[in-house]
Amino acid sequence: MTTNHTASGLINAAGALMAALSAHPDLPTPRITSEEVVSAERDASGDLVLVWGLCFGFHRDNALSDFEQWRQAFVVDPTAVDHDSTGHHAWLSAATTYAGVPLTLTGYYTLALRDHVRAPHVDPGMPVGESGGAK
Repeated sequence: MTTNHTASGLINAAGALMAALSAHPDLPTPRITSEEVVSAERDASGDLVLVWGLCFGFHRDNALSDFEQWRQAFVVDPTAVDHDSTGHHAWLSAATTYAGVPLTLTGYYTLALRDHVRAPHVDPGMPVGESGGAK
C-alpha cells in the first residue's frame, strides 16, 4: 500500500474539514479525528493508496440528534446508515465522501436497561402455574 506520512498528506482532509465547518457553522460540534483509510485509487504499480479521511463522532446526550443533523447536511441517504452494538453500547455510522475526502459520521449512545424485561421472580417451591410460580 502507498501512503503519505508527511503533514502534506493531511492537506486534503484539512481543506474538507474547513469547507464542512464553514458551510455548516450552526451545526453541533463533533469530535473530529483524522485517520488513514484505503481509497479506491491505485498507484502506478497497482498498489492500493491510503488517504487521510475525517471522522465526526458524537458522544453527548444529544449524540443521535447531532449525528442526524450532520447526516442531513452531508446528504447521506438514511438507508446508508449502519447500526451496531456491543453490550449496553450502540452506535450509528455512515460513510460518505465530502470535498473528495472520505468522511465517517458516528453517533454513540448507551442502550437503556429495561426493567420490564427482567425475568419474573420464581419461587422454586411452587408448582408452575400456581401463585408465585412461573407461568
